[in-house]
Amino acid sequence: MVERVLFLTGHLAHARLERTLAGLGRTDFDWAIVDIGVKVAALMTEAIIRRRLSRPVGADRVVLPGRCRADLGRLAAEFGVPFVRGPEELYDLPAYFGGRRRDLDLSRHDMRIFAEIVDASTLGVDAILARAVRMREAGADVIDLGCLPDTPFRHLEDAVRELTSAGLRVSVDSGDADELRRGAGAGAGFMLSLNEATLDIASDTGATPILVPARHGDVPSLLRAAEAAERRGIAAILDPVLDPIHFGFMASLSRYAEVRRRLPAAEILMGTGNLTELTDADSGGVTAALVGICSELAIRNLLIVQVSPHTRRTIQEHDAARRIMFAARADASLPKSYGGALLQLHDRSPFPSTAGDIAELAAAVADAGFRIETAEDGIHVYNRDGHHVAADAFSLFSRLGVDHDGPHAFYLGAELMKAEIAWRLGKRYVQDEPLGWGCATDAAPDDLTRLREAGHTLRRRG
Repeated sequence: MVERVLFLTGHLAHARLERTLAGLGRTDFDWAIVDIGVKVAALMTEAIIRRRLSRPVGADRVVLPGRCRADLGRLAAEFGVPFVRGPEELYDLPAYFGGRRRDLDLSRHDMRIFAEIVDASTLGVDAILARAVRMREAGADVIDLGCLPDTPFRHLEDAVRELTSAGLRVSVDSGDADELRRGAGAGAGFMLSLNEATLDIASDTGATPILVPARHGDVPSLLRAAEAAERRGIAAILDPVLDPIHFGFMASLSRYAEVRRRLPAAEILMGTGNLTELTDADSGGVTAALVGICSELAIRNLLIVQVSPHTRRTIQEHDAARRIMFAARADASLPKSYGGALLQLHDRSPFPSTAGDIAELAAAVADAGFRIETAEDGIHVYNRDGHHVAADAFSLFSRLGVDHDGPHAFYLGAELMKAEIAWRLGKRYVQDEPLGWGCATDAAPDDLTRLREAGHTLRRRG
C-alpha cells in the first residue's frame, strides 16, 4: 500500500512547496498539501494545527515545516498519525525524501580520544581536574598528563588519584621511567611512550603501554617491541609517530600503513597534533582527513593536543570526525551528507532560494515587516514598501526608512550584517537564527515544542 504523506504549509510557501513536490517526479508515496491559514509556514503553532487541521487526517504521516514549534508527540496522539518535521528549507526537500539519512545516527564510533594536558606538571591538582572535566565534556575518553623535562611533577600521584576518583581514565606521558611508574602506581591506565628498550617499565603495572620506535622512523624496532609485549602477555598500543608536513609527513603515513599491513590485529594510535598544531589551516578539515585515514587503517586511538588558539575546538572536531567516519564506513559510503559538524566556514547549499524565488515572495508581502534572505546575487531585504538587494549591508540603511526607529534600526543592522557575513562566506542565512558554525561553537539548546520569547529589540519597542 502506498504511503500517504500530508504537508502542512502557509500562504507564502504553498506554491513553492507544490512545485518542489511535483519536481520530485515519481515517488514511493502519494502527497497532498494543506495550507493551515498562516502567512509564514514556520509560524504555525501547535494550537493552530489543532484548531485548523481537519479530522480525520486521511494520511499516514504529516510533515511539518522544519522550524515549526510544536510537540509532535501530542499532535500524533490527538490525530492518530505520526507527525514529523521536514527540512528547514524547501530547497532541501528532495534530499530529505530522495537522499539518505532522515534517520542520521552519529551516536556511534570506534575510536578512543586521548586528550593531552601538555603542561600538567606546572598546574595544581584543582586546575588539572577542571581542565580534564572540560575535555571529557568535549569528547575526550582518556586524559593524558603530559610531563615536562626538568620540571618536577611532585603531585603526579595526587593528580592521577583525583582524576580517577572523578571517573576519568588517565594516561601519563613522560620520558622519565620513574614518573611513568609513579603514574601507573596511582591508577593511570596507560603510559606513553615506551619502546623495546623500556618495555619493562610496564611489567606488573597493569597499565597499557603505548609503544614507539626506538629511533625515529625505525619500524622494525616498533615491530620487535610489539612482539616482545605479546610474548609477555602485555596488551600494547603501537604508535609509528606522525610527522609534520615537509618533515617526513608522507613517510610517516607510510609507516602507519606498513604497521597495519604487518600486524592486521594490532591496536594503533595516531597523534594528530603535528598536523593540527603545526599547519596554519582550519583544524577541522585537517582533522577530517586524518581521522579518515585512521578509519581506513582501523586505527582506533587518537592522541590530540590543544596548544595553539586556532585549534581550540580540536577535541570537538575529532569527536565529530570519528562519528562521521564510523557512520560513512558502516554505510560503505563517502563521508558526505552526514551533518554539518565539520562544515564550519562554508555550507554545501548556502542559498536555498534563488533571486527569482525571493522576488516572487516579496511581491506577495502586504505588511511592513522586513524579511531578509540571501541568494547568489546578494542580500535581499523586503516588505510591502520595497525589495532591495545589495552586497554591502551598510548600503541598505538609507532605503529602509528606519532613521527614527532606534530598536528596529539596531535589529536590522545586526541581522543584515549577519546576512552579509553568511553571503560572503557561502553559509546559509536564516533570519532570527544564529549562523551555524558546526562544532566550532556550542549551539544553544532550542526547544522546538515551544515558541521563543520576544527578542530584546521587540521587548524594547513594546
